[in-house]
Amino acid sequence: MSGDLQSELAVVRQQIDGLDRQLLDLLNQRARYAQQVGEIKARHGEAGFIYRPEREAQVLQRIQEINPGPLSNESVTWFFREVMSACLSLEQPLGIAFLGPLGTFSESAAIKHFGHAARPMPQISIDDVFREVESCHADYAVVPIENSTEGAVGRTLDLLLTTPLKVCGEVVLRIHQHLLSNERSLGEVVKVYSHAQSLAQCHEWLNRSLPNVQRIPVGSNAQAAQLAAAEAGVAAIAGQAAAERYRLPELASNIEDEPNNTTRFVVLGRHDAGPSGRDKTSLIMSAHNQTGALSKLLAPFSDAGVSLTRLESRPARHTLWAYVFFVDVEGHRDDAAVRSALAELARRAPYLKLLGSYPVAVY
Repeated sequence: MSGDLQSELAVVRQQIDGLDRQLLDLLNQRARYAQQVGEIKARHGEAGFIYRPEREAQVLQRIQEINPGPLSNESVTWFFREVMSACLSLEQPLGIAFLGPLGTFSESAAIKHFGHAARPMPQISIDDVFREVESCHADYAVVPIENSTEGAVGRTLDLLLTTPLKVCGEVVLRIHQHLLSNERSLGEVVKVYSHAQSLAQCHEWLNRSLPNVQRIPVGSNAQAAQLAAAEAGVAAIAGQAAAERYRLPELASNIEDEPNNTTRFVVLGRHDAGPSGRDKTSLIMSAHNQTGALSKLLAPFSDAGVSLTRLESRPARHTLWAYVFFVDVEGHRDDAAVRSALAELARRAPYLKLLGSYPVAVY
């Protein structure tokens, strides 16, 4: 390396070192301010919930708006989420329940939303995820609600009907599926384990590449990876997090049939969120079994100029051939237009449950 090159690099590296010291000072200063916020709330008897979804969303939205680059919005969003996560943990690390074991896409969604400073609480079923928060053993839950190719997650919808928990956030996660195995070639694989939805998401790839291999659904992709790590001749379909945690090589990468495969998760807590400026409201309603009943229920939103982003039917379970409808609309329940539409809907719907208002996912 020439002397001129070393001299030029030394100057730039010295500047980087100086900026790193400034960054460290600023990060600790931000943490002290975050502590002061907690102290002020405590003095005024408003300690309550330390995590405010609407405040985090506003911070991230503002950061993206003023980001001059060259760092991408995705990169700065990740960085500031981790900063806020670390600051929150100074008061109390949040306990986050999700479908386990460690290494699932649900864990990846929880980390994306709450950062690495949160306390992971993997559960063996979606029912247990709900129960952990309902019993106050965990602060929040992150559960899948729909996939862009496979549709709704039925168990989550069923549990939303009866839970007292509120939807206070959402997470949108790109899903990349990999074939993981200790075997060295596809020809050595005799069984493939994965969650049923992941098997469905890779159906055509499996038909082409492993047409005669047995496909076995299990409770989660991470469980599939555990089995593949322990058994000869076995592969798992799972994500990068499972590959790293269980030290499984990738025999094939990005094997999902749809390249834009995405899963939406909802965050559940014992409260919903205040207005952030870019919000959604989720609800469940039923309709009378008569001509035009559903149209009459949707009319208040149209009349108020409120846009629907999702409408999903689900068997009501308590009555044969009766259905409930899961609805997402743009806006917060406190917005005038949404408030007006909900008031009229309450007069028309035989059953109405407001699941919560929350910020639109920032990513």
